[in-house]
Formats: sequence, structure tokens, C-alpha cells
Amino acid sequence: MPRGRPVGSVVRQNVIEILYFLGSAHGYHIFKIYKQIYPKITLRAIYYHLRKGQDLGEFEVDTIHKEKGDYSWGGEAEKIYYKLGKNAKPRIDQRIKALLDEKPELIIKRPE
Repeated sequence: MPRGRPVGSVVRQNVIEILYFLGSAHGYHIFKIYKQIYPKITLRAIYYHLRKGQDLGEFEVDTIHKEKGDYSWGGEAEKIYYKLGKNAKPRIDQRIKALLDEKPELIIKRPE
């Protein structure tokens, strides 16, 4: 076995499972679904794993959408939509499919 930490991550694999069923989603939306199925996690950890997964080729940026609104940080929010990359290997967790079938409002339409 090589030295150092293994490249794989349980959290990143769970995010791959979520994106497999959603196709494309932004970080906060992934977080909302993640916390309903898997153990407690922070939003910051989700964003970390999305960036790390990009470096490993597990995720790709699908689109970047700027949304106008009245936010505490200003009048615009940037949402980065992610999709599965070429190195993603989903195991197809049926709990996610069951949740999305039970709560179809969790499936969001990506703005064009």
C-alpha cells in the first residue's frame, strides 16, 4: 500500500451519488439533499469536496449562473452548477432515488 492518505472520500462518493440522480446541481442544493440522507456535515465541507473532486476529475463545472436578489453581501449571487466528471464512479444509492421520488420538489430546474 502506498504511503499517505488515500485519495478516495466517503463524502465525495456521496456527492457523486447525489449528482448521478440530479444530473446537475449547485453546492447548496447538494447540501440540502445530503443532510437528509447521510450523516451530519457542514456546507463548507461540501464545497471543499466539490473543489477537490474537480481536481480529481470526478466533478465538472456545468454552468455558472448569476442570480439577482437582495442578499446580505450585495445584489447578486453566483451559483456554480456541477455535473459528474469522467472519473466519477457512481454506485447508485437507491436511498437518493427514493427521497427524490418521495419529495419531487427537491429536483430543481437549472436556469438557462
